[in-house]
Parts: sequence; C-alpha cells; structure tokens
Amino acid sequence: MAPKQLLIAGGGIGGLATALAAARTGWGVSLFERAPQFSEVGAGIQLGPNATRILQRWGLGGALAEVAAFPEYLQVRNASSGVVLGVLPLGEQIRARYGAPYATIHRADIHGLLLTAVQQQTESQLHLDQDVLKFNDDGNRLSLSTDHGLRVEGDALVGADGVWSRVRQQLLGDSPPRVTGHLAYRAMLRQSSLPEKLRSTRVTAWLGPRLHVVQYPVRGGEWMNVVVIVQGTPPESVSGWDQVAHAADLQRAMGSTCEPLQSLIAAAAEASVHAHAWRLWPLSDRAPVSGPGQMARGHVALLGDAAHPMRPYMAQGAGMAIEDAAVLANALAMNAVDVPTRLGRYSLSRWQRCARVQARSIRNGQIFHSAGLVRWGRDASIRLLGQRILDVPWLYQPAS
Repeated sequence: MAPKQLLIAGGGIGGLATALAAARTGWGVSLFERAPQFSEVGAGIQLGPNATRILQRWGLGGALAEVAAFPEYLQVRNASSGVVLGVLPLGEQIRARYGAPYATIHRADIHGLLLTAVQQQTESQLHLDQDVLKFNDDGNRLSLSTDHGLRVEGDALVGADGVWSRVRQQLLGDSPPRVTGHLAYRAMLRQSSLPEKLRSTRVTAWLGPRLHVVQYPVRGGEWMNVVVIVQGTPPESVSGWDQVAHAADLQRAMGSTCEPLQSLIAAAAEASVHAHAWRLWPLSDRAPVSGPGQMARGHVALLGDAAHPMRPYMAQGAGMAIEDAAVLANALAMNAVDVPTRLGRYSLSRWQRCARVQARSIRNGQIFHSAGLVRWGRDASIRLLGQRILDVPWLYQPAS
C-alpha cells in the first residue's frame, strides 16, 4: 500500500520539522516553499530543553552540537543601572535537570540541519518557488494549488506558512495578525571584532522601561546575536516587516541605558557580519489559541506561527513549532483512525499548551518593560527568588 501523503505549505523551521517528523512515521511528504531557494538569514534563536530533547530523539543531537552554543548560565540585568538581578545556571545543570541542553543557535544553522535531515528521507519531495495559494478539502481528499499553476493531491495539509498564513486565512477566515507596538532590532556580531570586555559566552537579558535587550552566543560562541525590543511606532522609513535599520533610531530608542549596554550597541557597526549592522522587524502576534478548532479542521492543520504566533518574551517560537511537529507526527501515525481524527487529536493535544505559552509571553513582555513601582517589584522579586523565578519547569520538563 502506498504511504499516505502529507502536503506542507512553508519551508521554515516548522515546515521542515514537520516534514522530517512525518517522514519518520512512514508518510510521504511534499513541501512547498515560496522562495526560489531554501535560506534562513539573520537572527539567532534560543532552544530550551523541550525543543532540544525532540531534536535528540530525531537523531540530530550530534549535528546540533556541531553548530550551536551551549551557554553556562543566563543572567538578568537592570538595563539602566547594569546591576545583575538574578542568574539561572544552564550548561550541565539544566541538562541534568531536564535531560536535554539549552542551546543558542543561528537560525540558518537550525534550518540547514533540518533541511539536510529531510533531504535524507526518501519519501520527501521539496518544491521551491511554489507559493501555496489555496486548497480544497472535499471531505475525502485534499488538494492544493500554487502560484505557478501546480495542483497536487494528498491526504492532509499542514499550514506552516507563518504569521501571515494563507492556509490559515482560508481555513479560519479570521482577521489579520495584530500589530503589537513592539519593534525588534536584530544584529549578528563577530565576537572577535568586539572589545574583549563586551564578549560573552552567556545569555544576558537587560530589562528596562519600555524596552529590553537579549544577547547570546551562536555558532560555538564565535558570533553573538543581539536583539533589542522597544515599544513604539516604526520610523517613517520602515514600510515592511524586515528592514535595514538606522543605528541613530536605535540609539534614540535606548534612552538612558547603562554604559555597558550603550557600548555594545555602539560597537555593533564594527562587529557586524553585514554592511548594515541592524535590521528591524515590527512584531505581530495573535490572541492565545481559544480552542482546538483553531489548529485543525478536517484534513487541514496549522502549525507554528500560522497557528499561534507569539511575542518573543519566552524565546519559544521555534520551540513550539518543533513541539507541534513531534505531536503531529505521533497523531499521523495513528493508522487505525481516519485523517481528520488524527489531526483532531493533534489539535486537542496542543492548543492549551500553546495558548499558555502565548499568554505567558504577553505577560512577560509587560513585566520586562515595566516602569515605576512595578519595575521595582520585578527587580526585587528576581533578586529574592533568583533561579526559582527564572526557571520554567512546566515548560522544560518531559511530557508525562
């Protein structure tokens, strides 16, 4: 009997993770990517033990170790004074606690790692320069059409096509993503080009009024990823979701932050791997998932940012997509039931956890960017509770 066929819209981390996980269960996979070539540029990402555990299960632990960094600890600092508020040990301690490491990695590296693994699956087909425009689910069979006139039939469709997902729009018919009013400035810096005092092998989160900064090593520590998130409206020159940013705009947004942080921002131009150090993303999200019907209907499921786009204040966008892919694959392997039931099981298993992470991310952003008495209480709580408040056992521990 020929294997069932899974169609996937989107070739980002979520789409490739889904292709790999589904192929490992025996499904045939056809993935459609709108870009003419696979590429993931720009930013770094953090992968907690909940995500790296899955990568290890898929046999990718060794490949991850070759390209990622594994910081020894995370520290939280006050962005105005520079004072260290709290520390969470990572490294071997978090590996021992949760059975998997905490990794920081260039987005291109995790994308390439997954792509290589998918290409080794004989039942996988990758279609470039094919943007999925629409699908048809007649209750028995699923088909999709692309912008270049390709029409393909399959047994199920996964929309992993991002926050502006066309698959989601047709499936749910809901409103566009909401604008958060938060702007992310991102830079990838050569550590060797930074002054020695600014180099770092740890994750550092700087918390300030209406902004925060996160820095961490990638590519074995050779590079540093820096993300500055500020509240406000984009400069008039910004017209899209990914733009070259002007350092002067960022410097104004940084206000009266401490000298070490100001020095890091100022050094970015010399240490950047790109001609323009900073890129700017206006951030969008959606309200937390409200029920399983928002993640799967009939022969169609949504995954990653297409299902639950979230603010970056838990560093779980990629982690949730990888989790989605693993749970979806388990559901697809339920051969005794029909495909809509399998996808329904996936959505029932995922929607509450994803909603919790979305809600917690929104709350974290409010806490990170707080001012006045709330900010004072935040700093006091981190100083008092330290690791207890920074660790997230409900997120990182293995599913029971």
